[in-house]
Amino acid sequence: MDDIVKQAMAKWPNVPHCYGWLALDARGNWRMRDEAAQRAGAPGDKLTNAALVGFINRNYGHDDKGRWYFQNGPQRVYVNLEATPFIARTDPTQGFMLQTGQALATVETVFMTDAGAVILQAGEVVAQLDDRDVAQVLARMELGGRPASVEAIMAWLEDDAAELALALPNGRVRVERLSADALQRRFGYVQAPGT
Repeated sequence: MDDIVKQAMAKWPNVPHCYGWLALDARGNWRMRDEAAQRAGAPGDKLTNAALVGFINRNYGHDDKGRWYFQNGPQRVYVNLEATPFIARTDPTQGFMLQTGQALATVETVFMTDAGAVILQAGEVVAQLDDRDVAQVLARMELGGRPASVEAIMAWLEDDAAELALALPNGRVRVERLSADALQRRFGYVQAPGT
């Protein structure tokens, strides 16, 4: 957390929290949701200012109820999550990168949802893979120790007879099936705080 944010929190400790105005989409974009966007259930405007996005990334955290927020000076701005608290992209040198710009530490578990989303877990970090990178990651999956076709992976989602694994530079990681509806409960986060 930035020092300026800590100072503002100490100076104004009782600023009301904000809900519904900030969202993280499934491609890792921060979106500002004004009143019209909130009323329409629209995603909101994508934030593109590098300094603002960097400020949000550095001051992003969660409370003990699993609600993710951006600490904007003294005000806590709760974030609506389209998917998971973090979104990952593939990177040729780092492996996986989070929307915050941090490299994802060693991936411990990989999940595929019934909707075909790929979820990566590394410690407390849970990140859905950006859909634009899914095909690249599926190409590195193995079924029963052999390269798996997309058709075989889709069939695996229906029947878990063989072990599906993701081949990574530091070894193979088992892939587990998980219902998209079970993500929040399994990982203890809230997609829409304040609703």
